[in-house]
Amino acid sequence: MTPEETVDYNIKVAWHAISRMYNTQAAKHDITTSIGFVLLNIDQESGTPATKIAPLLGLETRSLTRILRSMEEKGLIYKQADTQDKRSVRIFLTEEGLRKKEVSRQTVRHFNQKVREKIPQAQLEVMFKVVGQITGMIEGKTLFDDFKLKPLRSEPAA
Repeated sequence: MTPEETVDYNIKVAWHAISRMYNTQAAKHDITTSIGFVLLNIDQESGTPATKIAPLLGLETRSLTRILRSMEEKGLIYKQADTQDKRSVRIFLTEEGLRKKEVSRQTVRHFNQKVREKIPQAQLEVMFKVVGQITGMIEGKTLFDDFKLKPLRSEPAA
């Protein structure tokens, strides 16, 4: 099986192309794709608990910590103790953060609009269904329950 025939290769290639495209657009506004996605997931009115952001984006906590630090340094967010639970921290957008969130929102909408102009809805629905099924298989954590490595073929003795 060639790489081009594998499911994971095709998903990876598509995602890397999308990520490069988003990073090119984001760089024009002094942000990254990761920052844009975080901005899109912060509630503008009530902020978002810091602990809720990483799972929304499929990020490790350490990665999110670095992104949030960078966003704070750029003046896009600020942190505030949660009024209900003082142990929790909520992330809020600054005015600049709101502007960059709008840039991110418009960029994502534009990409999706252009894709929807070229690819029929029925094909997109099949893709969403298949990707959802693959994700479900992976998250079910049973994908490799019956997997056993085949023994390597031994070299004939000379």
